[in-house]
Amino acid sequence: MYQNGYFNREDAPILSFLVLKYLVYISCISLCFSAANVESAIYRVGFDQKYKQVEKVPWESLVAGDEVHIHWRPQPYHSKWVICRRGTKDKPIIIKGIPSDKGELPVIDGRRAMTRPELRYWGEQRGIIKIGGARDPADTMPAYIVIENLDIRSARPAFFYFSSDGLQKYFQNAAAIFIEKGEHITIRNCYLHDCGNGLFVAYESKDLLIENCSIYHNGISDSYYEHNVYTEAAGITFQGNYLGPLRKECLGNNLKDRSAGLVVRYNWIEGGNRALDLVDSEGGDTIRYDPRYRTTYVYGNVLVKQKDSPNSQVIHYGGDSGDESAYRKGTLFLYNNTIVSRRASTTLVRLSTNAEHLDCRNNILYTSHAGKSFAILDEEGTANLSHNWLKKGWKNAHSRSFGKVSSEDDIYSGDDPGFQNAEKNLFFLTPHSACLSKAVALPGPVLKNFPVNKQFQGPRGTTARPADSLKDLGALGRQTKKK
Repeated sequence: MYQNGYFNREDAPILSFLVLKYLVYISCISLCFSAANVESAIYRVGFDQKYKQVEKVPWESLVAGDEVHIHWRPQPYHSKWVICRRGTKDKPIIIKGIPSDKGELPVIDGRRAMTRPELRYWGEQRGIIKIGGARDPADTMPAYIVIENLDIRSARPAFFYFSSDGLQKYFQNAAAIFIEKGEHITIRNCYLHDCGNGLFVAYESKDLLIENCSIYHNGISDSYYEHNVYTEAAGITFQGNYLGPLRKECLGNNLKDRSAGLVVRYNWIEGGNRALDLVDSEGGDTIRYDPRYRTTYVYGNVLVKQKDSPNSQVIHYGGDSGDESAYRKGTLFLYNNTIVSRRASTTLVRLSTNAEHLDCRNNILYTSHAGKSFAILDEEGTANLSHNWLKKGWKNAHSRSFGKVSSEDDIYSGDDPGFQNAEKNLFFLTPHSACLSKAVALPGPVLKNFPVNKQFQGPRGTTARPADSLKDLGALGRQTKKK
């Protein structure tokens, strides 16, 4: 190739190829280096910030590590948007409300809300904040997204929003947050209310955490199909949330779920047709064949059944599609909950088939009515009770035909489990309660993976459960003296 100080012309094509290859190599290294060193940004929104309106934020180009800070202001932000970008475990994309000095959260109001023109996505009628499913930016599987400290409200058919086609009406099942798909998503310390559904999660989602939120006053009048929470995912945990009553005359459930790997712990759940409606997946094999599909953990919660509830059941577990082959057909582990019913007739759990099982231990199962008004099961399934507090006279079921119920070492101590003040919803235990130090050990795998070590702390959130109450029945244990 190189002879006597000159290039051989016959080798010129080879030389050109090598030079081109070298330049491409250098360019690739440069691009990779640049991509690895893309600096994350903080986009600040507010009256005295760079971005005055939420729709000015370049949602379509967010990258891992970016944060959007939405500052409180007296007026709501009338904005709606889609998040279809990917963060990483170490650099999530964070959308964060910055509260006022008084702790007030920024309000994202769906009424007459505007969308950034650069965003194009389907399902605008389904929610105020949508995660996943877009044309601009290009569709992807969103990942490592955190939404926190926002008051998100008012997406239902009574309200309208602006789109490229003009003023449009929300669908009946619109949600404050609609997750079409996504993985490693956290919703924290948000208010979700005045919508068809407060939170809606579709089945392509996985690994979600919903914590310390207030979700209440959602639903559609005279409809059973909209709920405070309606979710289906491969792995989802609810903890430290306040789930309050639905809107007046709305017939939906408080938390309806079709997931695998469902954990409901340390929440306060009050109202709804049922407190928990835990039924079969509609998303096909991905969730149904997940090994976690047939085991559900509900522990450390306060569940309150209101006296005017249209349904006697506190919990439904199994399925509702009619295709019994898809039902959960596993075990609902229900332990260390404080379950209070003010309804004249109450059924703790409806199991959909005889293949569903209830493991019920260390709970306080209290009714304000006579013991005979409280039943464990409906018509099918099996239940094992151990070391629960109940009023004497409780029934296996209110019907003549019912599943199998067995009970051992349950606690009977008159009409009062020793609450501080049941009428005022003060369910801590007094020093003379019969529920102190009466808990039985949990099964080994349950104790290892899902121990009771926290408790709900109002108005939302959790705190460590005091060591001297770890063996008490119920969700809250004994009242500890303040230092």
